[in-house]
Amino acid sequence: MDKYALLTIGATLLGCVLAITGVHAYASGKAERAALVDRLARSHRTRGGGQRRSFRGIDRRIRKTAFGKKIEHRLAATGLSVTPGEFFVGMVGAVVGLWLLASLLLAPFFGPIAAAAGLWGAFAYLNWQRQKRNEKFINQLPELSRVVANATQAGLALRTALAMAAEELESPAGEELARVADQLAVGHTLDDALDELAKRLPSRELVVLVTTLVLSNKAGGTVVSSLRNLTVTLEERKETRREVRTQLSQVTATAYIVPAMGLGAMLVMDQIWPGALDKITGSVIGQGAVIVSIALYTLGFFLVRRLGKIEI
Repeated sequence: MDKYALLTIGATLLGCVLAITGVHAYASGKAERAALVDRLARSHRTRGGGQRRSFRGIDRRIRKTAFGKKIEHRLAATGLSVTPGEFFVGMVGAVVGLWLLASLLLAPFFGPIAAAAGLWGAFAYLNWQRQKRNEKFINQLPELSRVVANATQAGLALRTALAMAAEELESPAGEELARVADQLAVGHTLDDALDELAKRLPSRELVVLVTTLVLSNKAGGTVVSSLRNLTVTLEERKETRREVRTQLSQVTATAYIVPAMGLGAMLVMDQIWPGALDKITGSVIGQGAVIVSIALYTLGFFLVRRLGKIEI
């Protein structure tokens, strides 16, 4: 056989081997990358990373959309062990269930209204969980400041002090500081890591703490005394916030009781006069009156909530 033919066959075989090896390496690398991204996305929301999640197919599709990324960002801020796919399925189930329940208990006209309320309630629940986690983190700030001050006074570097605080404090402070420590370990600067922490958990107290740590780290020598003074200030603000929240508890309860009374009145009227809601919502005038009343109740709810919201 001609040597050029042998050379061609050899080059072809080599090319086929390299192509097969490249395809295999690409497929395995893509699978490993997908597994790594999935682990990193869930590491700060799920304890015990080996547990099996539900609706994984829906979760993968949801994560690729802008809506799914928005949900994922909100879920990360709440600290809930829920994936975007699980939240989406639960939200759709709640919306459909409320639609059917309102249609059966009240009238078919109230079905879409209840579904819209369920959709708003799902995202309101996420905001409530985020605020609840923020409040818990704010309550941990005095202890966080105290731990960092003690570690710094003992001669440890600020990065090491933050890692130590992440191990000693409970969630959410321990979880968030662990994320900061991970960012510092892979090369992020202290300023960037603490700035991202302040963006994830926005609060005046955290901004003050982050500013104190950053300035003390740059200036040097005053971090211990600054943190000691800050600890006292944070303790006083913690007590003040608790007192204000106690004083405004009646206002908060009123904001929820008034709409509940309106819903209860409709249920009682429908029980006393069966089919009353169907007759009322059967005309354009009745539907307009119901919409106006719901709008007024909603406006009153937000106004009362706004009057009872005092920033300290």
